[in-house]
Amino acid sequence: MLKLHVPADSISLIAIDIDGTLLSPEFRISDTDLATLRRVHAQGTEIILVTGRRHAFALPIAEQLGFDLWLISSNGAITRSLSGETFHRDLLPERSCRQLVQVMQEFRGQTVLTFDHDDLHDDAGTIVIERLDQLELSIQRWLQKNMQYIQFVIPIEKSLTTDPVQAMFCGPIADMRRALQILENCGLPITVLRTEYPGRDLSIVDVLNVGCSKGHALERWAKHRGIAREQVMAIGDNYNDIEMLAFAGQPFIMGNASEELRSRGWTLTRSNAESGVTAAIEYALDGKEIEAAAVEQISGPAIGVSL
Repeated sequence: MLKLHVPADSISLIAIDIDGTLLSPEFRISDTDLATLRRVHAQGTEIILVTGRRHAFALPIAEQLGFDLWLISSNGAITRSLSGETFHRDLLPERSCRQLVQVMQEFRGQTVLTFDHDDLHDDAGTIVIERLDQLELSIQRWLQKNMQYIQFVIPIEKSLTTDPVQAMFCGPIADMRRALQILENCGLPITVLRTEYPGRDLSIVDVLNVGCSKGHALERWAKHRGIAREQVMAIGDNYNDIEMLAFAGQPFIMGNASEELRSRGWTLTRSNAESGVTAAIEYALDGKEIEAAAVEQISGPAIGVSL
């Protein structure tokens, strides 16, 4: 068994992704993970949730933890406390977004723009789309939970009276890989992040301001808190977690991640169906071994998708 345990006092900040990591396949936090996070927080280690969700959509998850913490949301664009205090916003310039929408004409029916109202009471217009039909096939559950925030604007460019947080394209994996190819060659000053769920044949492509990612936001927060990267632990499962895991001195990849991600050299913990967050924390802080079949180190580069 390879020993990677480090002294508990050398980890000051634990960054945790939400979907596919903290949340189980049933979209709930396990009692085991909940107890572990409360214990670690009580012992003085800071917990921060780092998610692709909007702040308002991540809040109900964060509130379940039962202690005060900060959220990095929208894949690094917004850093905000539970009470609504904003530390940083990294918005997509309106001009770049207009150009983006024109470049991505083929995917207009799969385009979502999100805006930030910088308060706790998001209302209609936070999420803007042109129509539902193509999106509904891919992200029906998400649409149902966010319907109160959605505004229909045709053409969608009319909504760009202020800088959005991001643009998002959703659809089958094959469609979104074609979208990625277009984005790679568009020449715009943007960051492109993808999230894939093969079991649902769903891919989400997020377009943010250039240099914006979970990793950059986590690095900014750690610097603000006076925490060295060696003291940062991160746990994630998907492609949009790559920059965050690459920054952290103690990165852990979930057992439910794709084979491609599990071969990048990060410590492999259990899946989100097996309280993988707890397994990673107990391994790093307490020296408790994860099952032999679940922990391994495989050499490979830790690189992200950024344009």
